[in-house]
Amino acid sequence: MKLLLLGGTVFLGRHLAAAALAAGHTVTLFNRGRSGHPPAGATTITGDRTVTTDLAALAAQSWDAVIDTCGYLPKVVRLSAELLAPVTAHYTFISTISVYPLSAPPGADESYPVERIDQPEEAALSGETYGALKAVCEEAVAAALPERTLIIRPGLIVGPYDPSDRFSYWPLRCALGGAILCPGDPAEPVQFIDVRDLAAWIIRLVEKQTTGVFNATGPAAPLSFGALIDCCLAETESGGQPVWAPDSVLEDAQVAAYTEMPLWVPASLTGFNRTAIDRALAAGLTFRPLTETVADTLAWRQATVAGHPLKAGPTAEKERELLAKLGR
Repeated sequence: MKLLLLGGTVFLGRHLAAAALAAGHTVTLFNRGRSGHPPAGATTITGDRTVTTDLAALAAQSWDAVIDTCGYLPKVVRLSAELLAPVTAHYTFISTISVYPLSAPPGADESYPVERIDQPEEAALSGETYGALKAVCEEAVAAALPERTLIIRPGLIVGPYDPSDRFSYWPLRCALGGAILCPGDPAEPVQFIDVRDLAAWIIRLVEKQTTGVFNATGPAAPLSFGALIDCCLAETESGGQPVWAPDSVLEDAQVAAYTEMPLWVPASLTGFNRTAIDRALAAGLTFRPLTETVADTLAWRQATVAGHPLKAGPTAEKERELLAKLGR
């Protein structure tokens, strides 16, 4: 298979390239060459996807499949999809489960209505517009390549090379031991997917020229926040003690959900971390053991944290302050 990746050097893209190369495919990356490093064995075409003349080098070739890992703005995604539609048999767009509103109920599947936005062509990308703009991007790809489009809606993607640290924080913090500030109710569910599981599955779908829309998060069975912390503590053998802060304590302290307190959202968002993945499971999505994800993430991030501090999680000072409020 002759495969073109738009992006391909940062996180999911680099793992997709690695999975495709391991499966024996020919891989070409198209990006600006500003982030990450192309894997050995891949060809790189340097260019800017917002520039039609840069894209012309792609349209001059034919491709068995295209995977768009870095599309966020509808007009940019539309340009790539329309230009490549005549020269590819299959097109995958990496979207997000953030296309669903925060008010979505537990068990929302691919048929649940997505976010809408007024004047999407003029809207700027932000945390507030991200999901709605991704939904419009999906529509642009489907319109350009009807019946040739695969839409993947991942949840939080975790594992080695994750630039967000929204998962990495927990193995690293648990490794430090002591009293560990943990959010909300330990029985609340969490959802995420190891980037390597996601990448390998997407390549398998592309090989079969699968089309349609798939939510892609995990694990297969519900996982509680408490079980995640227990796994991190077991892997690190630090002897740390979780201290669970009620939502009200975190909200009163204006702790930012999901970033300043990674993976946490208030329990009032009843549908969050409860997205249905039945369709992906039926299409062959599988998951490695959580212990492997935790151990590999810890090993990768511990080796880099001295030069690149964590981007997520509370400061040590704020954690101490909140632990003191909880009597620890």
